[in-house]
Amino acid sequence: MAGGSAILDSDFRYTDRKGNLLRTRTELSIAEMLSFLDIKYEYNHKLTLKDGKNVTVDFRTEKGLIEVIDDEKDITKYKEIKHEFPETKIIAIGHPKFTAQIKELEDVVFYKTREVQTGSIFIEDPSFAFDYAHILPLVEKCSILHGHTSSVMVELVGEMENNLLIDFSEAKKIIKEVISILDHKFFINKKYLVKEDSLHYKIMFDGPKGMFDLQVPKNTTYLLEGEATVENLSTEIIKLLIPKMPENIEAVGVYIYEGYNKGAHILSHISKS
Repeated sequence: MAGGSAILDSDFRYTDRKGNLLRTRTELSIAEMLSFLDIKYEYNHKLTLKDGKNVTVDFRTEKGLIEVIDDEKDITKYKEIKHEFPETKIIAIGHPKFTAQIKELEDVVFYKTREVQTGSIFIEDPSFAFDYAHILPLVEKCSILHGHTSSVMVELVGEMENNLLIDFSEAKKIIKEVISILDHKFFINKKYLVKEDSLHYKIMFDGPKGMFDLQVPKNTTYLLEGEATVENLSTEIIKLLIPKMPENIEAVGVYIYEGYNKGAHILSHISKS
């Protein structure tokens, strides 16, 4: 059974589809919802109160304002905006612990009926190793066909229930399934694909070591979006892992070691949209 150390929501960074750096998971959820509904919004909209004080509202839409209540200052700001802009629609979204302080106000939505503990675990196992060949035409030393044996460590982050994020045996099974997809494959950027038939890919490029013209079997070749670097392989493993993860997993990190004491680490947040 897996346990994990508790970490704060503030330890994460969330980015919406516009590239805005958001502060919390709640703001990310609102941004995803507005995008899904095709509602245009401005993040961190600035307002000036009658006394000249500037305040920032989390979201502005054509229909009104949305403020996420994270602390006492947000409550004060929400009340000021309600008082000074009575004709403006504004809705507050906050934790139930603020109920007593804003219960007299309208248009308040409370979330989280229980405390949520976020935790992380890491899983490293000798079976998380795979052999592969690749070519990096843009790097002189690696622009010939060569191979590696790489080991993998996976980090999972998400909402824990009963102090459990995910059972280690379940996570290990998922990771091994994904590793098996990549094992003993030839990785190459798909932009070097010039032709294919039902059984083969024809790969061609002019690199630092000369012209390469290869015909390779499809069933042992893995085409990538981008060069076959260890960073890109980390990203590819994350893409394969995410659909297999339970709903409570919110982020997946993959470390790949290429040889001794070197490698890459990619951590990716899972969008729930």
